[in-house]
Amino acid sequence: MDKEKLIRKFDNQSKIYEVRRKKQSERKWREKLIGSAKGKVLEVAVGAGANFYFYPKDVDVTAVDFSGAMLSKAKESAMVSNVRARFIQSDIESISFLENSFDTIVSTLSFCGYEYPVKVLESFSRWCKQGGQILLMEHGLSSNRLIGSAQKIIKPVFLRIVGCHLDRNMIDIFQRSPIHIHHMERYMLNTVHLVWASPNKGEG
Repeated sequence: MDKEKLIRKFDNQSKIYEVRRKKQSERKWREKLIGSAKGKVLEVAVGAGANFYFYPKDVDVTAVDFSGAMLSKAKESAMVSNVRARFIQSDIESISFLENSFDTIVSTLSFCGYEYPVKVLESFSRWCKQGGQILLMEHGLSSNRLIGSAQKIIKPVFLRIVGCHLDRNMIDIFQRSPIHIHHMERYMLNTVHLVWASPNKGEG
């Protein structure tokens, strides 16, 4: 999908994301995952800032999103949540950071939108410090054959309207990436994955 069209789709969804943030959708998962963040944090595809409420108060967040409308909502969320944050409007597939820049990298519900998700995880592995952590909450293809088939059928409509690849095989993506998974939890017929991982720096 054309990147500018995709950005406009997410600009148009910013109010919906704000409503979901205020309702604290996915609270039980976000609280469990984001509470593990520490130090200098990179949050990619920050959206309307749904994670800010759950960050420990001593973190320093760099928040990236390609949607200006989303970033406006995220700035409000950071202010209300008392989180130190700076904001960058950029496509995460185009931006570059120095190696070993962050103690923690956070992504929640963003991998459905990337053109090359494995390459994004390769970037995470470079940008995260040795001994740092990569925290992911992502949705994808169900292990239930019936649900998975339904996801594949409705994917074209979902992609056109929302900009989301509904049937991404997240386990395969994780396995083809350089990240090292320490712990993973799966929910909702294995459509939702919570992942605690670290970068693979090639030690040993």
